[in-house]
Amino acid sequence: METTHINALQTKHAGLERRISEEMARPAPDVALLMQLKRRKLRIKEELALIH
Repeated sequence: METTHINALQTKHAGLERRISEEMARPAPDVALLMQLKRRKLRIKEELALIH
């Protein structure tokens, strides 16, 4: 069960990283969206750190 949860969090983290990269590559990135995505990514990273 725990490895499934860890895998799900890692997948979400990677997806957020990809979305952040895509947004930053745009000519005029949405700063508010970037902040939201980065906060979500950080929460997932913190949760992963607590599990390990």
